[in-house]
Amino acid sequence: QVELVESGGGLVQPGDSLRLSCALSGSALADYPIAWFRQVPGKEREGVAAISSTDGNTYYLGSLKDRFPITRDNAKNTVYLQMNSLKIEDTAVYYCAAAAPRARIGIPRLRDYGSWGQGTQVTVSP
Repeated sequence: QVELVESGGGLVQPGDSLRLSCALSGSALADYPIAWFRQVPGKEREGVAAISSTDGNTYYLGSLKDRFPITRDNAKNTVYLQMNSLKIEDTAVYYCAAAAPRARIGIPRLRDYGSWGQGTQVTVSP
């Protein structure tokens, strides 16, 4: 069982940028597809971006592809979500999650991911 720890959240203003990090321990990151999800109170958790383990392909919630690039550094066992041009509606708790080793993935779906971090709060406010 892998452990995931998110960091990098905080309070920012509209238009600012943040970079979230997801550190994986207990195994080699290179084997795992990783995704970012977000959730606001009263709403379902939604997939934001995902990156595969086998070919490095990335998948996004359509509207976020240009603003929230996802990358991975297998040497550091860390996946990043660069969040640019932040909007008030991006406010949420952001979670990273790992799918089964070398699983085939696409646009992130909750049911494909079995290991989760504790989440990091991102608040965008004037």
